[in-house]
Amino acid sequence: KRDIETISLELIFADLGVIDNRITRIQAARKSTKETLAELEVLKKCKEALENGRLIHQIQLAEEEKELLKSFNFLSEKPIILVINVDEDGLKNKNYIQKDEIAAYAAARKLPLIEVCAKTEMEISELPAEDREMFMEELGIEKSGIDMLSSTAYTYMGLISFLTSGEDEVRAWTIKKGTDARKAGGKIHSDIERGFIRAEVVKYNDLHELGSTAKLREKGLYRLEGKEYIVQDGDIINFRFNV
Repeated sequence: KRDIETISLELIFADLGVIDNRITRIQAARKSTKETLAELEVLKKCKEALENGRLIHQIQLAEEEKELLKSFNFLSEKPIILVINVDEDGLKNKNYIQKDEIAAYAAARKLPLIEVCAKTEMEISELPAEDREMFMEELGIEKSGIDMLSSTAYTYMGLISFLTSGEDEVRAWTIKKGTDARKAGGKIHSDIERGFIRAEVVKYNDLHELGSTAKLREKGLYRLEGKEYIVQDGDIINFRFNV
């Protein structure tokens, strides 16, 4: 817990230094624009929070306020995930020194908490793919630390993935949760977004279970969606477009 608090303080001090310098420059300027005055207000809000031990990403900010802060790249504005390295017994028994304190610390700050054993993770990574699942089952591990970190990071940052498939390639594309089909197509190529006609959508789990698009059609699981369709995590999409 002490290490976590030390890192948080380092982030706070670094951001306070940047904020103090910028506030001084704004206040010393002979003229102030509407934008710089708005910037000054949001910087003061951040400064007050930091001085009270809160990180910037924990502050409730309006979208326009976030936009004003973009150029600063504040360290404490970045999403934070706590990853705790425990020994093998601690991982297996879900019990280790200061567990309750660390869990309470994370919960109070709404921070995701992941428990891993670095030694076990290294052993998993060195195993052939076919042996990993058996090894993890023996240890009572459902997901590797890397997989947990990846999925947690995606969720915490509001990201999802959709898939496209060609003759010789299947590819995953990362987008923000809530992205519509047309904008998702633009992630692949601007021509798709500009000339979007429709999206042919199936779910990965449905395809994995039934095995073919023909069976998906029979079950009514092969869908045609318009430009306003909100892409879901795990969608497999074939975009139809014309330019």
